[in-house]
Amino acid sequence: MFKSKRGIYQTRRPFPKPLAILLSIPVALIVLEILLRILTAITGFSDELAGYEAERKIVTAYRLKFLNQAQVPYDGLSNRGSLIAQGNELLGYKLAKNQQSDFWRINEQGFRADEPVALQKPPGEIRIFVLGGAAAFGYLSLNNQTTLAGQLEQRLNQQTGKQQPNSEKTPSENEQGDTSASSVPIRQGQYRVINAGVPGYTSGNEAVQLALDILAYKPDLILVLNGYEDLMLPSTQQGADIPGVQTFLQNASTHFSASVTQGWQNWITQSYLLKGVQYWILRPHEAPLKNYANQLSLVADNSVLPPAKHLAGDTEELQRRVGRYRHHLQQMARLTAAANVPLIVAVQPEITGRGQNNPIPDEREILDQLGKSYAQGVEAGFSQLGAVVKDVEREFPKNVTALNLYNFYADFRDPAFQDAVHLSDVANTELANRLSESVSKALQTQTKPQN
Repeated sequence: MFKSKRGIYQTRRPFPKPLAILLSIPVALIVLEILLRILTAITGFSDELAGYEAERKIVTAYRLKFLNQAQVPYDGLSNRGSLIAQGNELLGYKLAKNQQSDFWRINEQGFRADEPVALQKPPGEIRIFVLGGAAAFGYLSLNNQTTLAGQLEQRLNQQTGKQQPNSEKTPSENEQGDTSASSVPIRQGQYRVINAGVPGYTSGNEAVQLALDILAYKPDLILVLNGYEDLMLPSTQQGADIPGVQTFLQNASTHFSASVTQGWQNWITQSYLLKGVQYWILRPHEAPLKNYANQLSLVADNSVLPPAKHLAGDTEELQRRVGRYRHHLQQMARLTAAANVPLIVAVQPEITGRGQNNPIPDEREILDQLGKSYAQGVEAGFSQLGAVVKDVEREFPKNVTALNLYNFYADFRDPAFQDAVHLSDVANTELANRLSESVSKALQTQTKPQN
């Protein structure tokens, strides 16, 4: 009448093996993750692996990380990178103060400098500010001293020493015996060149930065190196901002989807197991810098589109971008003229300006990555930017010096570009030598030093 318990147990179906295997995979991965974290902690390698971003160390150090006031990444943006930038209502974003890496140091004013900059200028100091985007900032430079600003300061102070009245050599002897000596007389004093460049900034950001942050420091001269970011920024924007913020504000569903997706991606990429495979097996951190050309040329961009896709799609859009550039340069010219501060506006060098006979293999590979349509669009855009800076110089002849450096490295024999616009340290040296003469000439026109 009754079935035995043994009979019931005998009729129970066994647990499906495929399902058991499937469930065991995440358990095994979790166990391996825990074991790897314990092992790296014991060997002292935990910090190295925790900060590893599966790319060259210098790339991680220079990659922008946008944080809010609570020091948390914005929803939908990557948590990668070491160079912290925070949102600002007027400037879009600013570099966070008092931060450093193995390659750069940001002081308490948010400038790339080893020491703070006092509002009250010391007696005898000739203060020069360098404004611009990533090229002016010295993106991918080995340290603060090898940037354009660092090398320009060294060059100017060397010139003052050679021009001292009690120098052992006469001026004519200096010119004959030292081919690097400038033929332009230089104002005597202690030169301080302050790097106020911010990666991603356009002329719109720089004009606001000049009015709000720079003029209060009583500069003796302003040097602006820009152009590239202005060509890449849509005409609907006046300046660079935290990427994607406006899109997220206008589309809640996109914001939610991006934040969830990015959260999962951040969680996965921070796994020690994944990092271990990348570090010891795949080794992407050993890849040459030229492989990053497409993703690093636009440092503040959060999309995966190549630089060619950011160029103006038609003539009308290009004209709007160039017109915006003109307007912002005119604003900077008026501000500096009112403060009696000379302004040097330089259209920055760019890799397509090297010409078709570029002898550097790595640079030829970068150009191949960027593509022919990119080269054609950039050449057309830079031609118009060069015309704009000359027009502004004619409009403000007593205050503005215009330079078009697009082709500056056409005959340069050493590697100059690490991607489309970011210069090598030796290229910064060459550029500093050239700009030191323009600085000396411009300071001669200043009728009253800033006190």
